[in-house]
Amino acid sequence: MILRILVLTFTLILTACAKDKAIIQADILITSGLVYSGDDLPGEIQDVAVCGKKICFVGQAGSSVKALKTIDAKGKVVTPGFIDPHTHSLQELLDNDHKQNFNYLTQGVTTVINGNDGDGTPDILQLKKRMQAQGIGTNVGLLVGHGAVRKKVMGISNAAPNETQLEQMKSLIASSMENGALGFSTGLYYVPGSYSKTDEVSALAKVAANYGGVYDSHIRDESTFNIGFLNAVKEVIQIAKEAKIKAHIAHIKALGVDVWGQSEQAIQLINKARSEGIVITADQYPWQASGTFLHSAVIPAWVMADSKQAFTERLNNKTLLSKIKLEVKENIRRRGGPKALLVTASKNESWLGKTLEEIALNENLSAVDTAIKMVQVEDVRVASFNMSSEDINNFMVQPWVVSSSDGTDGHPRKYASFPKKYQEYVVKKKLISPQTFIHRSSGKTADIFGIKERGRIRVGYYADINVLDFANFLPQANFSNWNQLSTGVVFQLVNGTLVISKGENTGELAGVVLQ
Repeated sequence: MILRILVLTFTLILTACAKDKAIIQADILITSGLVYSGDDLPGEIQDVAVCGKKICFVGQAGSSVKALKTIDAKGKVVTPGFIDPHTHSLQELLDNDHKQNFNYLTQGVTTVINGNDGDGTPDILQLKKRMQAQGIGTNVGLLVGHGAVRKKVMGISNAAPNETQLEQMKSLIASSMENGALGFSTGLYYVPGSYSKTDEVSALAKVAANYGGVYDSHIRDESTFNIGFLNAVKEVIQIAKEAKIKAHIAHIKALGVDVWGQSEQAIQLINKARSEGIVITADQYPWQASGTFLHSAVIPAWVMADSKQAFTERLNNKTLLSKIKLEVKENIRRRGGPKALLVTASKNESWLGKTLEEIALNENLSAVDTAIKMVQVEDVRVASFNMSSEDINNFMVQPWVVSSSDGTDGHPRKYASFPKKYQEYVVKKKLISPQTFIHRSSGKTADIFGIKERGRIRVGYYADINVLDFANFLPQANFSNWNQLSTGVVFQLVNGTLVISKGENTGELAGVVLQ
């Protein structure tokens, strides 16, 4: 009898210890939210616990989780923090007043990628150290840029690199990859990337491929400016095949009336390549207007070769000027004419918020002469209303197209792309489902860029988490007021730290530079 009592007592003690051991002591517990994992799956009512920087529980917590802080997410949607694969937010991240990157946080974005369009500095290590020392609000992934590397080795030369120069560029890309770059970007439409041939790009992409990097490309032509949209898509496929690298088309679009309707052919080309084992993906922002510098939009690339002084001399050369004007006129036409080019960023207040057509009338000049005058004064930014809704819709539904902003000053995409996509293409047009929108804004993007342990609500993953009021997840920015913060993010964690609480900015700098 005594032995039976001792055995029973010992069993009860073991059971109690086991129960104590099973209780998770969490820092934050998010309860009763509709949790979307970041995979393309329906949401479930679940609880999510955070221990330190990582997720330590997903499921029905009951009494198995105790937390220092509990967030009631009943009636709200819980998602992974969104990942924006194409931003131009580096300047803000390095600015003490804007390093929190709050305009991205309020879109639900907790990770941004920089160095797109060939602009990414090869001085990756120095940049990482600077951001880590000062603190940043979002996580940041970096790409090393072809244009930046080419400029460092060759200046703004329009010549092909010699063997020595090519090896120097390869070395810079290799060191950047070793120091944590996620991949290699090109801006083949922009100077100096536009001066390169396909074989040069393929040779450099092979270096990034050796490190498992991605090839991210603003393709050579999204319209009919040089080789044509479809040939530019073919070039990306060729580079991916030759370099044996995952290729990603930045802000995929058919730009200008000359190529409207070509989205279907582009999709066919990409799907055929994918069926052959070539990895091609893309990102897209949900706006009919693109954004760029006026000189990039209308001035021929050959005019901008070598240096700023050479650029000015060509514009003042009467022999060349007639040829330049003809090409500028055609480039303005491709973009929908002077009424379709809206100045969004300029030091000249009389230009700001006006179309090229309106400015030309005020200046009593032709649109061509006005554009040439403007680019000699400053780097004016323009929104170019040049896309068809049918093409946007065609790309939107492709399983290999993810969400992005391509955020730049003067364009509302910098402040509102993710809620705009949700409201326009999930709620209004119903082209994609909520789970697909979330997947292509988080988990899918993480997979494309090789971002580990982010983009999903999963145990062991970093706690980049949104608690969203989807009914009020709304864009507030537009082309008249482009820098208005979006609404609807109720709570948000970056690496386990609350950066938005009850819709308010906590001021925390919880971001890290990704490896």
